[in-house]
Amino acid sequence: MTLPNYFLADLPPEAELSPTMIAEACQTLKRNRERYLATRSTGSMVNVLIGVAKSWLADDYPFRKLAMELGPGATGFSAQTLARGLDSFFSQLTPENFNALIEQDLGHVGRMDELVASHAEQKGNRAAIVNAPELLGHIAAGNMPVPALMSMVLGALVRSAQVVKCAVGTALIPRLFAHSLYEADAKLGACLEVVEWPGKADILTDALFAEADCVTVTGSDETLAALRQRLPAKTRFLGYGHRVSFAYVTGQALAGLSAHKVVERAATDVAAWDQLGCLSPHVIYVEAGGKLSAEQFAEALAAEMERREASEPRGALSVEEAANIRSRRAIYEIRSVHSPETRHWCSHNSTAWTVVFEVDPRFQLSCLNRFIYVKAVKDLTEALQSADSFKGHISTVGLAATEDRLQGLATELARWGVTRVCPLGQMQNPPLTWRHDGRPALGDLISWTDCELT
Repeated sequence: MTLPNYFLADLPPEAELSPTMIAEACQTLKRNRERYLATRSTGSMVNVLIGVAKSWLADDYPFRKLAMELGPGATGFSAQTLARGLDSFFSQLTPENFNALIEQDLGHVGRMDELVASHAEQKGNRAAIVNAPELLGHIAAGNMPVPALMSMVLGALVRSAQVVKCAVGTALIPRLFAHSLYEADAKLGACLEVVEWPGKADILTDALFAEADCVTVTGSDETLAALRQRLPAKTRFLGYGHRVSFAYVTGQALAGLSAHKVVERAATDVAAWDQLGCLSPHVIYVEAGGKLSAEQFAEALAAEMERREASEPRGALSVEEAANIRSRRAIYEIRSVHSPETRHWCSHNSTAWTVVFEVDPRFQLSCLNRFIYVKAVKDLTEALQSADSFKGHISTVGLAATEDRLQGLATELARWGVTRVCPLGQMQNPPLTWRHDGRPALGDLISWTDCELT
């Protein structure tokens, strides 16, 4: 399958971009949006998106086949990991989930189409309609493709023209998704641009920022701070910075036959996207009192990671990444020889996976790529105290708990500052209605017009 040159990312590598090209592309997108997109109904946009999503879930879909063929080399993920991640994402794009998202963030499914009133607004004799940015600029992170796809879905849903700027060498999956949207609806595709340029090409970034009404950025805190300073005062900035996550397993969850399921779900969270996302666990805290101790849990997890490597292998690493894992392993190999409070298990003759058990409960950043810490704690309070230096920077906690404890633990995590609590095994599979970093994903993009009726 040969892709047509619809987007700047389709140009050959030797093609040079200029600020004028970026500015002209933005202006064309805005004109196309006014002609083809601005007056479209929410229902029509949802229908296009769910149709494309269904296609991506089919193994024989040409764009998916190309993603499976070229994706491992372009993204560093194995075909199995890539397939699982894309399936998780596209299976969320259903009519029910879109309606739930719109109602959650906007209060009424018709809010983007006309003046409407929720039940509470009717009582106050009010109505409201929302408006989207004319042009959205997305600065995408390079480590995972799904956040960029989600940005594109939200932008299409609100009927904004969009420019998706990817780091050099990372545009394949967003580019394929853009082509699939273009094939499904050429007028929507004409309001979308995908482009690559180096992070230090400030003149190109400035050209995009001068035209955009709203800019979303996913990346490090340093990247967010630098780009925010370059943004014109009129432009809305939505930044999603560095976050980390962990898992918590209660003693009751490890009772009897359920223990094996908990271990499997923990392995799913470690393996998903090779543990490279902000939603991936760095540490799994195991509460005392279960039929499996934290050390036994770690040993069982190691066995499960070995099985998982056979069915869903980790992607290839750079020499530097592999050396980092070997160096980190060596530390725990020495510690385990001299202290019973440390043990470690790892893949043989490769860096594919590593499990480290420590009695010391201090939260520790993993070097990722399926390198996970298992820590013993007496209760959630001890776990949170041990992670206190990362308070305010925890995105997700994957929780394995019995129903009678779930609400209490989730409330304690919420009060501490965690913005998402989910079942263990679902950490890298947030629902479409997820409030990213505790903010309304769709609601952040729009502006409101209130109408006070007679």
